[in-house]
Amino acid sequence: MTTRAVSETQAEENQPEFDVFARRCPSRQTMEAVTGRWGVLVIAGLHAGSMRFSELRRRVDGVSEKMLSQTLHTLERDGLVNRVAPAGFPSRVDYSLTPLGSRVAAELVDLIELLEGSMPDIMAARERYDRERA
Repeated sequence: MTTRAVSETQAEENQPEFDVFARRCPSRQTMEAVTGRWGVLVIAGLHAGSMRFSELRRRVDGVSEKMLSQTLHTLERDGLVNRVAPAGFPSRVDYSLTPLGSRVAAELVDLIELLEGSMPDIMAARERYDRERA
């Protein structure tokens, strides 16, 4: 669906138009959360399935406990991540993607695969750039 078609549909349904390029648009906050340093890795990591906090922390190498917690809270607030804490002992918390989170993850995983597959070209471009500026 084109942007114009989306805008017309929103207008018909009396929904506000969102523009991530507009400074105060709430879509910008979500874009920043999803594409931030940890958001993209958390979402892509959960694409494989539900994980406990400790599993996710191991999967997303380098993220601190605090940053992972903050990232998960933000993604949960935006409706991308589910947090399930079943009653019982020992306590455990499982995280998974919502249907919207799964759609976002599919796009991010495609981007990740594109970038990883392009790394030889990217590394060569970096070397050329550095050599030209040395």
